[in-house]
Amino acid sequence: MTAFAKLIRTTAFRLTLVYLFLFALFAASLLAYFAWNTRRLITEQISTTVSAEVSEITDIYDRRGLRGLVFTIENRALRPGANLYLVTTPTGQAVAGNVGSLAPGVMGSSGWSETFYRRFDDSRDENHRALVYVTQLESGFRLLIGRDLEERRRMFRVIAEAAQWSMLVVIVLGIGGGIFVARRVLHRIDAMTGTTQRIMAGDLSGRLPVGRSGDELDRLAENLNAMLERIEALMTGLKEVSDNIAHDLKTPLTRLRNRAEEALAKSRSEAEYRSALERTIEESDGLIRTFNALLMIARAESGQARGDMVDFDAADVAAGIHELYEPLAEEDGMTLQVKTVSAPLHGNRELISQALANLVENAIKYGKPAAVPLDTDASSIAREILIEARQDGEHVLLSVTDHGPGIPEADRKHAIERFVRLEASRTLPGSGLGLSLASAVATLHGGELRLGDAHPGLTATLVLPASADAGARLAAQTQDVPQKAA
Repeated sequence: MTAFAKLIRTTAFRLTLVYLFLFALFAASLLAYFAWNTRRLITEQISTTVSAEVSEITDIYDRRGLRGLVFTIENRALRPGANLYLVTTPTGQAVAGNVGSLAPGVMGSSGWSETFYRRFDDSRDENHRALVYVTQLESGFRLLIGRDLEERRRMFRVIAEAAQWSMLVVIVLGIGGGIFVARRVLHRIDAMTGTTQRIMAGDLSGRLPVGRSGDELDRLAENLNAMLERIEALMTGLKEVSDNIAHDLKTPLTRLRNRAEEALAKSRSEAEYRSALERTIEESDGLIRTFNALLMIARAESGQARGDMVDFDAADVAAGIHELYEPLAEEDGMTLQVKTVSAPLHGNRELISQALANLVENAIKYGKPAAVPLDTDASSIAREILIEARQDGEHVLLSVTDHGPGIPEADRKHAIERFVRLEASRTLPGSGLGLSLASAVATLHGGELRLGDAHPGLTATLVLPASADAGARLAAQTQDVPQKAA
């Protein structure tokens, strides 16, 4: 395909032609209206002039009779640029005037008419057009007074020629502008196409060029660049997940195999076999938990869980997690507290509960203080974990606060990545997926996971958008319960 053929097939060029056609149509309509209005105005002026002269000559006839009428007509017909005059007998024979011939039937009817005529003194064998008024006098004679329409014809020809040249200029400029706009748009589209081809070839770092005009192509490029950044981040995360799975799951799988092999080689009694199987099952349960967490993260990040959105109170979720994990916290010497205020939410209750449970598990596992401060006697406060649910403006906050070593600010962004375990937690069991799942759940609901300093300790907060509609629907459901029971 040639460059010109490619150019004229662009949407910009076709739209320009459509706009050009519409503009030419409107311009032609406007010129036609102007021409028609000009013609009408000239005709009205001629009619006014002729009517005035008809009244004047009729008055002369009334005062001076036929002789005075003929004398007046003969005098006026000899003037340069005179109007058309003709007086005929009742039988149609010309008596006076400057009209040599008329279209048949003109003198037979009174009133206004447009007709072809020829003057007596016109040497050219050419008919002219005139607007005439015919009056029947009392004696049966007929009087014709009219004016040539050459002025109107010249004006109309001037307008027509101007319209033709104007339309030609509009068409030339329109096509030229269309080619210019199409080339400019095509250049930008080709630049975008080149970038997309590099991206399809595997270079995910490519980005579409964005100009300074802020037009629709720039907005499209910005949105596509944002999408490409998201895709690149997901692909990078997928690669990291694959690498992390290969490294982090290789160790427990190898340990699982070694234990099974050791049991086959060394176990001699049923008790030893049972112990080996129990360790194998325990190791397998850990692997299953890891894969379940990965599946839940994938489900949250892909948006599949949006179909399970319901209205619920975040305070109920916090209270349920407190009731579930309070015995586990007490076994580890921790005190689990809960502080809630009604906070309506619209979301996936299962995922939000799992995210909050992960934060509580992390607090129980990693939130033990290394040493009780010397300046405090209430050591139980240092071993306390607080679950909070409250509404703060347009957001619902679900937070878990412990008083352990916390996470340094420089490591907090890195801590929510998959399979990431900081140095302080590498000696404890875990998969490094708890914060990743909480972050994915928060993102699914349009929120975020924030990690802050509890002085000392860590505050992990799920910041989720509040839902006023959810609160109204929950209140309505609560009012309906007694009625249904009744």
